[in-house]
Amino acid sequence: MGMLALKRLMSTHRRERRRGRHKVDGRIAGSITSKSKATKDNSRPGKRMRDSGPNLPEEIWFHIHSLMPMEDSARAACVSRTFLRSWRHHPYLILSKETLGLKPNASGKGDVWAFTTKMDLILKNHSSAGVKTLELDVCECRDLNPCYLNDWLQIAITPRIESLTLVLPSKYEEEYNFPCSLLFGVNGYLIRHLHLTYCAFRPTVGAGCLRSLTKLHLSSVRITGEELGCLLSNSVALIQLELNYCSEIICLKIPCMLEQLSCLTVSGCSMLEMIESKAPKLSTFNFTGDNLVQLSLESLQVKNLDMGCLDEINFLNYSITKLPYMLPNLETLTLSSYNEMVNTPTVAAKFHHLKYLEIYLDRCLSPEYDFWSLGSFLDASPILETFILINPMESEPVFEDASNMRQRPEHKYESLKDVMIFGFCSAKSMVKLTCHILQNATSLESITLDTINDQYDEDNLGRCSLTPARKTGECCYLSNGMILEANKGLMAIQKYIAAKVPSTVELDVRGPCSRCHTLETR
Repeated sequence: MGMLALKRLMSTHRRERRRGRHKVDGRIAGSITSKSKATKDNSRPGKRMRDSGPNLPEEIWFHIHSLMPMEDSARAACVSRTFLRSWRHHPYLILSKETLGLKPNASGKGDVWAFTTKMDLILKNHSSAGVKTLELDVCECRDLNPCYLNDWLQIAITPRIESLTLVLPSKYEEEYNFPCSLLFGVNGYLIRHLHLTYCAFRPTVGAGCLRSLTKLHLSSVRITGEELGCLLSNSVALIQLELNYCSEIICLKIPCMLEQLSCLTVSGCSMLEMIESKAPKLSTFNFTGDNLVQLSLESLQVKNLDMGCLDEINFLNYSITKLPYMLPNLETLTLSSYNEMVNTPTVAAKFHHLKYLEIYLDRCLSPEYDFWSLGSFLDASPILETFILINPMESEPVFEDASNMRQRPEHKYESLKDVMIFGFCSAKSMVKLTCHILQNATSLESITLDTINDQYDEDNLGRCSLTPARKTGECCYLSNGMILEANKGLMAIQKYIAAKVPSTVELDVRGPCSRCHTLETR
């Protein structure tokens, strides 16, 4: 319920009261007289209380306001004392410079004073009721004294708290120690979601139990593997664990008592060497790092893997030779390779359950890299349904007639239905790969060949000149060289591929945007 619904409720009540004034029924008149007396008894002489809406129990108003967005509930507090009390019982607080109406980019002392004053007032007025959800974003307040944070957390973290998000300025990673003692014990019994950034978090053995915690997200937090282990061993209800840029973790161990843990995400933990998980239901694992780490997982349960290594050479080679044995039950696989120097080999191992495959190639590709060799992944995935290839748009063009290209050994892809290639280029090996798929994917339903790799088009909407779903000018920037290569890709599609697409397959060809991708003249 928002402000509009509340105004309608108030308007209906006023109309009913106006209609009541024109009635002469003695019962109605007596009722109005009684209300007038009550009003006189409960208000100061000469003052009339403002209309506070229908005569509902206070708990009903509290519930109504709890369903409203925080900003609407705060504005409604100006209407009456009843609404003010309801606002002070609002269980969900999202507090930042933006939601408090302050300039988000200001950093002067006056702005910090205004921010802290408003924060003090809001949290102290909510202290008696207790807050269920607190999102505290102070990343714009770089000069904020950490003592204020401790005071605010002392007020907010009560036995009623269920979700806590704390977003701090980056310099606080070295300066601020989160007060762990506030969370453990009775105050942490109901907390389900904990998200901390840029601070030190030092749980210790015997600190206490977060028995309701289901989601833990630590980003740029100073915590060691041993300290994290103490926390995890006391968070037996955990379902999701996300660790980003936690540079003190060397060995990450997930204990077997985390029987509900299903999703583990680890990204940018620069000192990490090993991940060991004994969680019996871990089904989704996402990893991004500079180098490969030693993995020890309950492999039979892992079905979804998203993995990329920034400094690992020939990561695709590692993936196709190792992963079928390490994680034999994968159903979705996303691989990001940043430095491929050799072609992807053909292997005997199979991804027997793989249905979705996405391969992202970055710019550090060997000039001799053969896109056609990626067919090895298709050969190794007998029930694959969706294949997505994202290419950096740098390649050698087709210099020779591609009509008589050599073929891979015949290998039918009977389950493959959808193929998408973003950054399609005129490289001969790219054309070979596409033709190979068209000839062997007997159940293919659609193929998208996009000569642009538009990283801003996350929802795959296409160019802004062709769809109203994107605002004008939202397409990614392309240099003159990239625009020329994209046009060459279109020519290669028309010359070598279009005629080979079966009539039962939908072909979607995309090129540069007529608005955003025009050649610049000097």
